[in-house]
Amino acid sequence: MTNHSMPGDENGSATEVQVYIFLEVLIALLAILGNTLVCWAVWLNSNLQNATNYFVVSLAAADIAVGVLAIPFAITISTGFCALFHGCLFIACFVLVLTQSSIFSLLAIAIDRYIAIRIPLRYNGLVTSQRANGIIAICWVLSFIIGLTPMLGWHNRNEEESNCTKPMVTCLFEKVVTMDYMVYFNFFACVLGPLLLMLGIYLKIFMAARRQLKQMELNILHGERSRSILQKELHAAKSLAIIVGLFAFCWLPLHTINCVTLFCPKCTRPPLWLMNLAIILSHFNSVVNPLIYAYRIREFRHTFRKIIKQNILGRKDQLRPSNASIMTTTSTDGDRTDNRVNGYILNICPSRDQDAALNKTKEVLEWSTVVEKNTGQVSDSSQSTDSCRVCPKRSSAPYIQQAANGS
Repeated sequence: MTNHSMPGDENGSATEVQVYIFLEVLIALLAILGNTLVCWAVWLNSNLQNATNYFVVSLAAADIAVGVLAIPFAITISTGFCALFHGCLFIACFVLVLTQSSIFSLLAIAIDRYIAIRIPLRYNGLVTSQRANGIIAICWVLSFIIGLTPMLGWHNRNEEESNCTKPMVTCLFEKVVTMDYMVYFNFFACVLGPLLLMLGIYLKIFMAARRQLKQMELNILHGERSRSILQKELHAAKSLAIIVGLFAFCWLPLHTINCVTLFCPKCTRPPLWLMNLAIILSHFNSVVNPLIYAYRIREFRHTFRKIIKQNILGRKDQLRPSNASIMTTTSTDGDRTDNRVNGYILNICPSRDQDAALNKTKEVLEWSTVVEKNTGQVSDSSQSTDSCRVCPKRSSAPYIQQAANGS
């Protein structure tokens, strides 16, 4: 995001400009690779295909666009080349669209986590994939409207100061984008406001989780499983809160410089190296999110490792039964327990031979391993809709039957 003057605005040494361009190109490559890996992981692993991670993919898409478009635009506009006014204005404002999309994605994730912890029993009914995709579409439309607002008239246009032949203008960020828009509208209303709202949401999340954990310590009816689920939700919320904190850390220095420029026009302008550092730091935010996912979220970490081993290193990384993802749910009448194994639904029907049914679960795990060995892929969303049923009978051994018509 080139909110302020770029290297071309001041007479910097050629070395400073070269270092700036080198770091920008490096950040662009890392942002593209890391966030492509995030999207690939969600597409490949059915366990990651949920509403929360759809917002994560939207955030990753914005970061990929930063590497593909915004950073090249920033390098180009830093040269102060001659361009048509509205073409230059679009180049300057495009990164604002991506920044706003990131803000909206982070806000949607915060609200999603609040619902998951505050009212978990209603979460699946309220937060569906269809609603998540609709919210993402609305967020992107609003991001384009907010980011491209200067093209509707809120801009600077002083062709008399240009050294270019009319109708061309010298294309520099501050020459076309007004600081009034950047500070009052973009920063105060569209960045700082949502960040403060997210801060309040995560504080409520942690307070609610802490209160529920204390209640579980006093109420043995919840059991260890409920406590474990809440702790996992809390861990995920902490990871996403870290991402919000890093976003603020990376972007606030540049917005602070904009505020100083607007409110103190007589103040000494910051040196070129400081401006370059603030700009690079803002773009570096597009690199850090995949690192947080890999470090803090085990499912992402395992999928990243599998993708790298199979598609980059050329190794066959078979999924072992011990690494299988098992999720258990109990029906309201208590007469059936559903286990989801690697995206497959395993229905264990109660009987006197319950132990035999549990032993059969191991066979299903081995069966799913054989499937992945033959395909070389993690079960996708279409496979996850399949189900297996283990219904032991008194007089016969448990059997596995592929359920028909979703039964």
